[in-house]
Amino acid sequence: MPDQMSGAESRVRFHGTQEDKVVPLGRGRAPEGNSLWVARPLVRIHLLGSMRATTYLGEDILPRGRKARAILACLCLAAGERIPRARLATLLWDRVPDEQARKSFRQSLRELMGAMGSLATELISANRETIRLDTNLCWIDALALLAPQASAPNSLRSDLAALCTGELLEELEGASPSFDQWLQGERTRFTERLRTLLEFELAQMTQLGHDASKRAGVARQLIAFDPTHEGASRALMRALSDMGERAQAVQEYERCRSALKLRLDVQPSRETEALHQAIRTYAGRRKLDTSALPSTVPQHRSLKADLRKPASNRLRVGVLPFLAMRSPREEGLAFSLSQEIAAALARFRWFDVIAPVALSRKPFEPVVTEDMLKRKQLDYVLDGAISGAGEYLQINVRLLDLSHDARPVWSDRIKLPLKALHSLDELVTARVVGQIDPVILFIEGQPKRRERYGATGLLLLAIPLMYSMERKKYEEAGDLITQALAIDPQNAMAAAWAAYWQVFYVGQGWAKDVDKAMKTAQDHALKAIRIDPENGEALGIYAHVCSFLEKDFDTAILYFDRALRLNPNLAYIWAWSVPTYCYVGNADDALARLERYRDLAPFDPYFLLFESMYTMVYVFKGDYERAAVVGRRSVKNNPQFSNGYKPLIAALGHLGRRDEAQPHVDKLLSLEPNFTVERFGQTYPFKHASDRERYMMGLRLAGAPER
Repeated sequence: MPDQMSGAESRVRFHGTQEDKVVPLGRGRAPEGNSLWVARPLVRIHLLGSMRATTYLGEDILPRGRKARAILACLCLAAGERIPRARLATLLWDRVPDEQARKSFRQSLRELMGAMGSLATELISANRETIRLDTNLCWIDALALLAPQASAPNSLRSDLAALCTGELLEELEGASPSFDQWLQGERTRFTERLRTLLEFELAQMTQLGHDASKRAGVARQLIAFDPTHEGASRALMRALSDMGERAQAVQEYERCRSALKLRLDVQPSRETEALHQAIRTYAGRRKLDTSALPSTVPQHRSLKADLRKPASNRLRVGVLPFLAMRSPREEGLAFSLSQEIAAALARFRWFDVIAPVALSRKPFEPVVTEDMLKRKQLDYVLDGAISGAGEYLQINVRLLDLSHDARPVWSDRIKLPLKALHSLDELVTARVVGQIDPVILFIEGQPKRRERYGATGLLLLAIPLMYSMERKKYEEAGDLITQALAIDPQNAMAAAWAAYWQVFYVGQGWAKDVDKAMKTAQDHALKAIRIDPENGEALGIYAHVCSFLEKDFDTAILYFDRALRLNPNLAYIWAWSVPTYCYVGNADDALARLERYRDLAPFDPYFLLFESMYTMVYVFKGDYERAAVVGRRSVKNNPQFSNGYKPLIAALGHLGRRDEAQPHVDKLLSLEPNFTVERFGQTYPFKHASDRERYMMGLRLAGAPER
């Protein structure tokens, strides 16, 4: 069996929603035979409650002006249809002459485009007559709620409704009288359509006999829309009774009766009364003793090493449905968060992700069972719990290694303000996923860890040997990658890392035939992308090949962008985009990307290699003192990495510290005997001659050989 993703459980997909659209990006040099790219939403826009708009990186792009926000709201609710510019102008400037209205509209549209920055040209298309927002590139809460299938498979529209709360565009009244009238109509239509969809979902769940807690959640959403909705009230009473919560079912009847009397001055129907009486007289099931539930991450039973027999050449990482410790509202948030984390992990291509839907606990079962793990044959499992405390949520997460007894190998505790729930993806999902990837990568790369993962297993053993930057180990890593490709020629990750290997082999000055190595690197990188066009790692590695070996910076930046759109949590790809931004003279952006890498993976076991990039950035910024401080630490921690010495030597040269630089020059020449300043200037990928001359001058001043 090819050592690639396979099986129904191998990837998490959100079909039928705005979060799984195949869109052509249509720029730059795409791999041959692939014109479509699967992209996560570029922006998330919230129209319910306080209006918010953030990029896939968490940057705020909501314009400040009320009229500019109103234009964005209209474009969102048009769901991708074109809107006449004249219609928007007269809607928002209904009490001024047409010419002035059009001028004011143009000003607000410029404000909107400015707030979106570089994404504006992709998101908004306008001509002289009409304007359109590409909603295929956006996740919009109001549209997601009304979509034909608004949630992930086996999940519910009501789960999303529990998170997307508030009135439609509640802070935009007063933009203009005409807009207020339009807004009132949109609110009415939205409410009625969502009510109808939730009623259908509740009826379908009742008919199919779904889990009582899920039925209760949908019923509560309907009651939130209409407190007098007797059908929803009866459904909630039945669900609570099925859960053994007869006292709460009776309380729901009393609430419904009071609402009917207060709002409509009527009594509950005979059907509702009959259900109430049945619940009062029915003994019901024994009520769950919630005091036995843990207050933080649930404890797992001890698991023996022989629970899982080798049955796959792929690592399997399971994400359990997170537990909610306090309120029903947190239950929906907990499940949604675990789904988001699973979806984000599935963007990494070297392990399979088993989604929470496939690992759902049995009702009232707070622990993982041995039977479940035997069936799923998991290697790692991620578990978590959410508890509320005042204005904050506490999220506890941990990763367990199941190769022996269930052993925690990583954990985190995140305190999230309730007012920051709209940034859940950035503050929680990215933080969790960004740290898990390097932890598993490091563990699986240890010698004698295991011997059963085929091509991917050989690759995992090769990666730490590469990061050592010791020539003997590095060449051993190359042999392992070659073996991996022989076992499975269609393994995209092995092909991508084969390209990666060639880049460093050239960079260290070890390649005898540089041109051949460059061609081999390009061939491997393009092969990886053809095999798996959604592989963010492969796209990022290809970008670095374009930049470092080919000096094709425009293509490199394009492919780094595509890689990080596919998987914004790829910490090491953020790091490998840093040199390219230095090469083109944009050191500020390079530093920001390096900080993003540190935010995602603050405890990356392979940080020592990437630390030298700080030295490079500070040299390009002209901050030679800081470059020297970081550079000295970097070469001490990673003495075999020849490119770590070059920016340090250049910085010391500009600082006039030739004596201090001399030992580093000697070490560089021992690693690269043929190094000269002249050859460096010819081969190093500078875009601007001024950067090249300044870097070379630093090397000369430090005493590096000229030619």
